[in-house]
Amino acid sequence: MSKLRASDLFVECLESEGVRHVFGIPGEETLDLNESRADSSIAFVPVRHEQGGAYMADMVGRLTGRAGVCLGTLGPGATNLVTAVADAYLDRAPLVALTGQGDLERMHKESHQYIDLVAVLRPITKWNARLMSPDIVPEVVRKAFKIAESEKPGSTHIELPEDVMEAEVDARPLPRRAPVQPEPGERELRRAADVIRSAGSPIVLAGNGVIRAGAAPALRELSRATGIPVAETFMGKGVMDHADPRALGTVGLQARDYAMAGFEEADVVIAAGYDLVEHAPKHWNRGRAKRIVVVDSQPAEIDARFTPEVELIGDLHHVLTRLAEECRGVTFDSGSCRLREVVLGRLEAAKDDDAFPMQPPRALWEIRQALGRDDILVSDVGLHKLWIGRMFPAHEPNTVIIANGLAGMGFAIPSGIAAKLVHPERNVVTVNGDGGALMNFQELETATRLRTPVVNVIWENRQFGSIVWKQDKRFGRHFGTDFANPDFVRLAEAFGIPAWRCAAVDDFGRRLRHALTLDVPSVIVLPIDYSIDVAISEELGEETVAT
Repeated sequence: MSKLRASDLFVECLESEGVRHVFGIPGEETLDLNESRADSSIAFVPVRHEQGGAYMADMVGRLTGRAGVCLGTLGPGATNLVTAVADAYLDRAPLVALTGQGDLERMHKESHQYIDLVAVLRPITKWNARLMSPDIVPEVVRKAFKIAESEKPGSTHIELPEDVMEAEVDARPLPRRAPVQPEPGERELRRAADVIRSAGSPIVLAGNGVIRAGAAPALRELSRATGIPVAETFMGKGVMDHADPRALGTVGLQARDYAMAGFEEADVVIAAGYDLVEHAPKHWNRGRAKRIVVVDSQPAEIDARFTPEVELIGDLHHVLTRLAEECRGVTFDSGSCRLREVVLGRLEAAKDDDAFPMQPPRALWEIRQALGRDDILVSDVGLHKLWIGRMFPAHEPNTVIIANGLAGMGFAIPSGIAAKLVHPERNVVTVNGDGGALMNFQELETATRLRTPVVNVIWENRQFGSIVWKQDKRFGRHFGTDFANPDFVRLAEAFGIPAWRCAAVDDFGRRLRHALTLDVPSVIVLPIDYSIDVAISEELGEETVAT
């Protein structure tokens, strides 16, 4: 067996893991790695900021379940990855971050651009390591991908010292193995079924874990067979088709969401793939009286208001299917849901709203009309995210993507590019506030170069809208939230892509439908009026839960 450079072996290991793209910016300390990759099957996607590249890797992980890969060099190249690596960590998206580093021999002293990246990234990764020897390349790469993709998935990191990557090595990649999930025993399944059968008014709270596991069909069948209604978190949107009468809608924006969805009357809560990183249990179990059945891939987090009576740990699709079988023959009346009635009623009424600047419900109604049931809407972070989480109807899982763990602005534009790479057959629309849009606007050059026809909608109001909303509620005024914008149309045109500013209420739907026919990325600027409260109704309460 002939010897290879460690960088050649490293790329072979990436190929063995099924990596198709690496997103990032090359650097002097990654010269060998990039040269090795140039002769491989892996496409390197140069981005315009490392954060954008890491968000693209984040989205690949969300949509495929296989770790997306991003690359930065040492020092500032690595620290620019931090926000998106942390996003993948808290949103449970499998991601492997690669960073260059100086030679091992200078790590004991002050040195140009050297910082301890393993220490920097430790709090925001499931596991990370410095590649200290070329001989351990296969083990380190396999471990990084295995841990990133195992439940609950997240980010990992490998630091690549320059002298190690130059060295010769005699090794080969380790075979890839799919992560193994345990299964609950018969006793636990029967006990969970007994709790559910004895309930007077059970309810399901479904989170992102159901989507990650591909378990939405199993949850829908459990709901159909038993009549148990299902509420979704922001990141669980699409677990139930919004048109299903047992779909309660999305909870977690206002304090009264849970009450209006039926949680006050519920005596048993089935927490399926529910993650405390999204919303705290204190909002739906204030009195700590509810019996809780957990269905998840990992044991429940400790919380005073989240003490499960039964935990069914394993592959969610399998567990939910078995639970439906155990509960067959027991039927509950799901009844009506005031939250669903208020939200969907307001959305339906919005089609006749001719106010301009446009109000959020009308804008979301137009987007829903333009997109098919499997098309993808990616939300950035801001007041528009709360509107999308609250109101935008989803038919299928992973069709409304909301970053809600770390909730960092600048997520949508680069993530939309990656969504289009993963699903070129689907329409992809991003919705951005004018605050977050400029944080990664430069990736429109990447989109243009890749010819990924994503339609990027910018809701423009020249304010950090979610902070304005919260300041006004708390203090009766807002401050430090106003700014000026560039001409987004001319700015987009400088990237060589078509762009339009809506000047009347009928412009938006027409421009959006046209943009979706193009084979290039585009921008639509929509003046927005946030004067209508995202709470929609006084019934939903004043206390804000979501951020």
